[in-house]
Amino acid sequence: MSRHPGPFNIGQALNDAVTLHRQGRLRDAEKLYARVLKAAPDHFDALNLLGTVKAQLGRAGEAHRLFSAAIKINPQVPQAWANLGLALHRLKRNQEALDCFDKALKLAPGDVAMLNNRANALLGLDRAEEALAGFRDVLARAPQFGEAHLNSGIALAALGRPAEALAGLDRAATLMPGHPGVHFNRGLALYDAGRYAEAAAAHDAALALTPDHASAWLNRGRALAALNRHDEAIASYDKTLTLRQDDPDAHFMASMALLTRGDYAKGFEKYEWRWRRTGMPAQQSRGRPLWLGEYPLAHKSVLLHAEQGLGDTIQFVRYVPMLAAGGANIVLEVQPELATLLTQLKGAAGVIPRGAAPPQRFDVHCPLGSLPLAFKTELGTVPAEIPYLAADAAHLQKWSARLAALSRPRIALAWSGNPNQMNDRNRSTTFARLAPLLSLDAGGVSGGPSFISIQREVRSADAEALAAEKRVTHVGAELDDFADTAAVVALCDLVITVDTSVAHLAGALGRPLWVMLTFAPDWRWTLGERTPWYPSARLFRQSTLGDWDGVVARVGEALRLTLPRP
Repeated sequence: MSRHPGPFNIGQALNDAVTLHRQGRLRDAEKLYARVLKAAPDHFDALNLLGTVKAQLGRAGEAHRLFSAAIKINPQVPQAWANLGLALHRLKRNQEALDCFDKALKLAPGDVAMLNNRANALLGLDRAEEALAGFRDVLARAPQFGEAHLNSGIALAALGRPAEALAGLDRAATLMPGHPGVHFNRGLALYDAGRYAEAAAAHDAALALTPDHASAWLNRGRALAALNRHDEAIASYDKTLTLRQDDPDAHFMASMALLTRGDYAKGFEKYEWRWRRTGMPAQQSRGRPLWLGEYPLAHKSVLLHAEQGLGDTIQFVRYVPMLAAGGANIVLEVQPELATLLTQLKGAAGVIPRGAAPPQRFDVHCPLGSLPLAFKTELGTVPAEIPYLAADAAHLQKWSARLAALSRPRIALAWSGNPNQMNDRNRSTTFARLAPLLSLDAGGVSGGPSFISIQREVRSADAEALAAEKRVTHVGAELDDFADTAAVVALCDLVITVDTSVAHLAGALGRPLWVMLTFAPDWRWTLGERTPWYPSARLFRQSTLGDWDGVVARVGEALRLTLPRP
């Protein structure tokens, strides 16, 4: 006699699926839950549990569909609402997730896991203060709830409070040492606190637990780059790209490391990913083709437009005379502060300030930062026909009268840049740190130099000390634009500055320039004693992270050797 299997037992099959689920055999459990649903499409438990498996497998869209179906059958189960909220949170539909958690909490008031997930949805909505209050409510109810310690740390980091964030994350690490998210977020907070070696170690700990954590590889690379370990950083970015091939942040960060170590061919190619990196605003449509050097531009009209900081614009306009020499008609669109100065630039048929009406007719456009790629610039072929900028006669006359009473040598000072620049906390210093330079009229220097502050934006922390310092003539507040700054720089004998637009301006004017650099400076300053971009520049680098005192001491010693003796 033939043997036939008995009828499908839904209850037994569901129990078997739950057992497989608990054992972590998600694929097997998934198949069995699906069989139950085939036999009983409206089975609440099977819908909810299969949704949970889908969520664990990273298939949030399918999980959302299943949880929604379960809730239609029975809307009175709080965990079903919570599960739907989690799926929506993973789909970045955080307002809907918040609504689901609120419904879950009406059915299960005080449930700490649901309160934690609700606060996470608030965090996803960029409501970090409310989220932090939610996590603290959870911890008041359940002080040993590791996830809430983790999430409160993330919220504090989002609020720019890295020290407090680290305290929460350290507590989470004690409670959940095997949680990769704890180590990853510790790495982020440590980076924000400027503790780069510890940040790299934290990401290593996350990767030991989850080797395919692409974001940990990416942020490990960031920390290594901040330690000047660029080869290791590039390897880390490459690992990110094996996991997420089109990750724009990994490509862009790799470009920074490649350019820093002098690999301009690869570096400028990857630099084009900057347009897609996190936080980059959408680019304005120009209505004309983008030109990246594919063909000559003889008899063509080209719009070159500024895209980043003032220093970037000054650095890259050096390509304008080269482009004009090839027969192109060039219109420059630049920041308003630079418009007057750049009317002196050879090869520019017109200069318009950003925000003004663009030219009515042009054939192609190119961002200024893409010109090195268009010209296939290598480390040994950087165009450095210095000076390529000049102060105009009217501004020179204006400032000659203003500075005439100051004895020579005149030394211009700038110590901080745009506070919104991504590495400003490292590249800028304080006015107070320059105090040793101002004492150089002692120790036998005849008369001493005249120090002139050309710091246009003085931060509140520097304002009082600068106002009280009689050895410095502050003209920064009188500089209307870079035409003024160029005239003052041209009338000075030396410029001492951190990595800011003043450095680029002095370099482009061909003036004697000493640049005080952070331990891991921007790529254009290379890693040597000189930069091909500005041959007149002498570079003074931090020997260790944050060592501005050492830099100022070396600058002071160099000044003593340079200034005339009695």
